[in-house]
Amino acid sequence: MPATAWSQTATPAAEAPAAQDGTTQTTGEGRAVDLDTVVVTGVRASLARATDIKRDAAVVQDSISALELGRFPDDNVADSLSHITGVSISRVAGGEGQKVSVRGLGPEYTLTTFNDRILATDGEGRDFAYDVLPADVISGADVIKGTQASLTEGAIGGLVNLRSASPFDQKGQHGIVRLEGDRNQMSELNGRKVSATYSNTFANDTVGILVGAVYANRRDRTDVAQSSWTRNAVPGTDWSGNAWGGAIDPNGNGELDPDEYGLIGPGQFNMGSILEDKKRTAFSGKFEWRPTDDVRITVDGLKTKLDSPQVSYQQSYYPLFAPGRWSDVSVQNGIVTGLTLANPDPEQRLNPELLNETQYRVVETELFGVNGQWDVNDRLSLTGDLYRSTSKRHSGGQDTYVVLRMNQPNTSRITLSPNGIPNVTTNFDDGRELASGLANSQFTGSDFNTHYMELRGDNIDDEINGGTLGGKLFVGDWGVDNLKFGVSRTDRKKRRDLINNTLSGGADYYSGDNAINVGELGSGVLRGTLAPPHFMDDVGSQFPRSFLGFDVPNYLSLLEAYNGNLRPDGTPYDFSMAAPQWNPLESYRVSEKTDAFYVQADLSGERWNADVGVRFVKTKTSSQAWDAKITSITENGAFNYVAAYAEPTPVVQDADYHYWLPSANFTWRFTDDLQLRVGAAKTMARPSVEQLAPTNTTASVSWGEFTQVYGGNADLKPYTAKQGDVSLEWYFSESSIFNVATFYKRIENQITTSWEPQQDIGVPGYLFNVMRPINGDYAKVRGIEAGLQHFWDNGFGFRAQYTRNWSKSFVNGLERPLEGIAPAVYSLGLIYDKGPWSISTTADHTDGFTTATNVLGEGYNEQADKLTWLTAQVMYRINDTFTISLEGQNLLDDEQTTSINGNPLLLNSYYRYGRAFTLGIAMKF
Repeated sequence: MPATAWSQTATPAAEAPAAQDGTTQTTGEGRAVDLDTVVVTGVRASLARATDIKRDAAVVQDSISALELGRFPDDNVADSLSHITGVSISRVAGGEGQKVSVRGLGPEYTLTTFNDRILATDGEGRDFAYDVLPADVISGADVIKGTQASLTEGAIGGLVNLRSASPFDQKGQHGIVRLEGDRNQMSELNGRKVSATYSNTFANDTVGILVGAVYANRRDRTDVAQSSWTRNAVPGTDWSGNAWGGAIDPNGNGELDPDEYGLIGPGQFNMGSILEDKKRTAFSGKFEWRPTDDVRITVDGLKTKLDSPQVSYQQSYYPLFAPGRWSDVSVQNGIVTGLTLANPDPEQRLNPELLNETQYRVVETELFGVNGQWDVNDRLSLTGDLYRSTSKRHSGGQDTYVVLRMNQPNTSRITLSPNGIPNVTTNFDDGRELASGLANSQFTGSDFNTHYMELRGDNIDDEINGGTLGGKLFVGDWGVDNLKFGVSRTDRKKRRDLINNTLSGGADYYSGDNAINVGELGSGVLRGTLAPPHFMDDVGSQFPRSFLGFDVPNYLSLLEAYNGNLRPDGTPYDFSMAAPQWNPLESYRVSEKTDAFYVQADLSGERWNADVGVRFVKTKTSSQAWDAKITSITENGAFNYVAAYAEPTPVVQDADYHYWLPSANFTWRFTDDLQLRVGAAKTMARPSVEQLAPTNTTASVSWGEFTQVYGGNADLKPYTAKQGDVSLEWYFSESSIFNVATFYKRIENQITTSWEPQQDIGVPGYLFNVMRPINGDYAKVRGIEAGLQHFWDNGFGFRAQYTRNWSKSFVNGLERPLEGIAPAVYSLGLIYDKGPWSISTTADHTDGFTTATNVLGEGYNEQADKLTWLTAQVMYRINDTFTISLEGQNLLDDEQTTSINGNPLLLNSYYRYGRAFTLGIAMKF
């Protein structure tokens, strides 16, 4: 059969999943039919395959497929998913996509599987970080927005199933080797990647193997700025204020006046660059044995390692209010927009700081499984699957957050800027100025004192063992084609051990009265002036564009060598007092065992297909955390407190729940090209793993903010939703589609955050604000989706998608925004694919959305601002063996920012990734 750009089948839609390998399909009568191999390449062919999968699916879903063996449409799977209707992604350092949201619902509402097996995660929760997985090991992905009883439960937004290739996709011997080099225009850093995939079938096409390997080394830089804000109390409301140094008092009368109620002022801000040297290795393999037409056995595995150390060099400022600290204060619309700091007291003046933050992120992910299918006879087929998925990240005590503080008298002026990042000028009494002095290397170690030194990191292990046994019985009577049934067992164990030095007070061991002049430690601490190319060159604010970096490992070794020198109180310095140790208050063990049973009937008529079924789920959880009461708090100076804790005691909590999850789907074909889908179901999503453990922290006591934050609550109930979908799909020409859908979800027990101000937690002389995760009352999400894709015979084509949703939640009867939901997501792609050329460009846009509620009181929400990500790709097939490609990402050089209520003066975070380009060459054989 000659190579074509698409393939279509006439089998019932409910049977499409059985045909995704392109080799066999099961007809409505239960007979297996061999299909000829279809070889497809290029963007158009990839979209054509995705359209066929959507057309034949039993529920509302969208898919993406590889351009060819071992070649995904984008370098990152998350980036490819962002082109799908209703999907948006979050990004990490370097601009890579990491977490996936479906129909506006955040990653916690989404479940990710690989070949229908749940993937273990390296984070504290369940949401999968796609940056640990090179795109080269994936052949396709399905975003399933509806549900069936036979599908794995745990998703309300959507189920994302990643698919690996099969050696029987293209019988015979095939292979490809690909070399790539990339360059980031902003950072002027280069990276490289090599990948290879080989497949073959043997023994009269009864045995097949497929193996793949990837090595990538990407170096990037992300410019970053972050701010925090304090707000006065508002008498008569629940907001008691979070102004660390006392209520902001511009007139200095020592009282909270009515015009000062709710006044907002800066607490801290910093800006700098994150440098990342990201290495990825991945090995994948699949062995398939098909001894007869009735038996298929598959053994497959995946092993990846992400080695992604990050070093962040930043300048940091703490202008937060304290009585007598501010002068020449300006206020606009309830916001302090300008202030001067000139107090001669070293603890009251502004002391510019050097901040060095490192993150040791090494993630090892594995998934191995065996799958079998046996067609017992013409009516009964049985399947079985066993797998083990693990993820490990051990960074305990290896991450750092280290600060050196300038110790020279100065006068500083800070003003807020509509550019987001504040303006700052600092003039030292000795005549030096901060910005020019940094640029001209006028500062040395003697200008700095030791200050904050947090050594931290967590060890996370996630292990999932799962098994399923299913069957399909051909009925053929009463309108029922097949009866599907099955059972599954999933056993998940996740543990986190936090290792840091904050609980013991070690982070502040060399601060305040015990600070050491850096010059006394010897040479080698400061690394000299850093002036990254293009640093913040799109930000108009005035602040130092050069800063000093320092060598943290050498700094720590010099501090250790300083042992024995006397502290101001006459006791000798002891470096071990600052060493990291196990922090029980934020460590946990969670185990979760789930049993599920489902039964589903597949039905069909002359113009329709349907399924109806129910899934029963029963889960038992056991969680362990630790608690330790604060016995006393000691103030060592302004914004410098140390808490003493009692011995930790374990807290063990068990819970269990069960749900019946019915579902029904119906597809009516008006014509061969026009069909209507209707679906209704009850779905559920479990709380994030760390939210099941009653951990807590009072780390903010260190800088004078008395807040207890609970990370978990074993009594949290799973989210549940009653949902409905209606979708109209018109396949008006080959590989072309217009679809419009509407959806509705009523979510019960959505998880949100409570704020309980001024609580007595048993610390003499102090009241604490308490934050904890709770189940809200309910939430409503309704929306529409629309998509259009079309190709002309001349090679040109386009695709467009738009999703709009309206959401709201209720907590204690009060309406508030539902966190993490983008109100609108849309994408536009232009394509040319003809002959040796394949050219495409895509713009993906996400509207601003609320990321956290009531961060500064009722109605003061953190909001992610809108983002448009533009990519383009050109591929040229030189001949049947060689192909070259050029890809550009973030061509608009857009930034990702968050702010309070979208006010540019109240910036919370700023990330700029720059444009990146990748040049590749591939050789097929």
